[in-house]
Amino acid sequence: MKEILEYTFLDNSVENWLFAFGFAVGGIIIAKILYWLFGKIFRSVASKTKSKLDDILVDKLEEPMVLAVMIFFAWWGYDYLHFDDGIDTWIQRIFKVLVAINLTWIVARLVDGIISEYLLPYSNAKENATLEQVLPVVKKGIAVIIWTLGIVLALNNAGYDVGALIAGVGIGGLAMAMAAKDFVANIFGGITVFIDKPFMVNDRIQIDGYDGFVREIGIRSTRLQTLEGRLVTVPNHKFTDSFVTNVTAEPSRRVKVTVGLVYSTSPEQIEAARQIMREIVMGHPFTTEEIYVWFENLGDFSLNISMFYFITKEGDLFAVPGEINLELLRRFNDAGLSFAFPTQTLYHLDLANQGK
Repeated sequence: MKEILEYTFLDNSVENWLFAFGFAVGGIIIAKILYWLFGKIFRSVASKTKSKLDDILVDKLEEPMVLAVMIFFAWWGYDYLHFDDGIDTWIQRIFKVLVAINLTWIVARLVDGIISEYLLPYSNAKENATLEQVLPVVKKGIAVIIWTLGIVLALNNAGYDVGALIAGVGIGGLAMAMAAKDFVANIFGGITVFIDKPFMVNDRIQIDGYDGFVREIGIRSTRLQTLEGRLVTVPNHKFTDSFVTNVTAEPSRRVKVTVGLVYSTSPEQIEAARQIMREIVMGHPFTTEEIYVWFENLGDFSLNISMFYFITKEGDLFAVPGEINLELLRRFNDAGLSFAFPTQTLYHLDLANQGK
């Protein structure tokens, strides 16, 4: 038996191979036990407490801790094996990289769990649509930063010159930034929208000939639903290059109405028409007291009366003018005021009798 244990295979005795294999198998068994403890014991205990933090720890640490146990026992078992210096160095580096990646995974999962459990419900409770849009972007950004630092740590553990690598990446990144300047401009445009808040989700805005409601604000683009119902994706750099009109933010909306009456309308009827128009607007619950009604001009085929009035912020920009116009038509008909329409007067010339 002793001779078998001392037998050498790949520069290591059978005894050392058995120790290494035993630690690896033992690590798998302990990892399975730990996984069972997390699923049956730790999770049940955490669910009975009032704090959510222990639930987050149990949920997010379960898989990384199981992997950590397997890495630790495999590394411990490898200490019984020895190859040439080159192979041993590379194997040691691999274990160090695995440890760095596992630590990064733990941190990333914990941060993700805290944001999801505490910050996202906070944004929903505040009913802030913009905050709901920003937090997923922030969460992804933090995850990218954590994993970037973790990869740098792993490469450093592997023996690479991280400083020279970062310098090379910086030069390559500069070239990529020049090639993707529009993409970068959209990112900065999105950041500007989030910071300056020229509009919010569900606000009605006008930009570059488009008029509609903001449905989603992303880090690269913003989705706008036009009044026709079409969905338009606007690159965020447009909001730094163009004039944006926030229709929702205006205190009131001005509306102009022009009506044309027939030329047989008397001055007294013109004055009555002006009074009717003023009364209709003043009687509407969603208009301001600022009203302008005047006899504008004598048109080609009508006597034109114009009116400016203002719809309050609470009023529907489409329903209010419709209600006022309908009431105007009804009151004008009751008052015997006739609307004009394009007319022509034709004179017949009798050429046959012209010389007689």
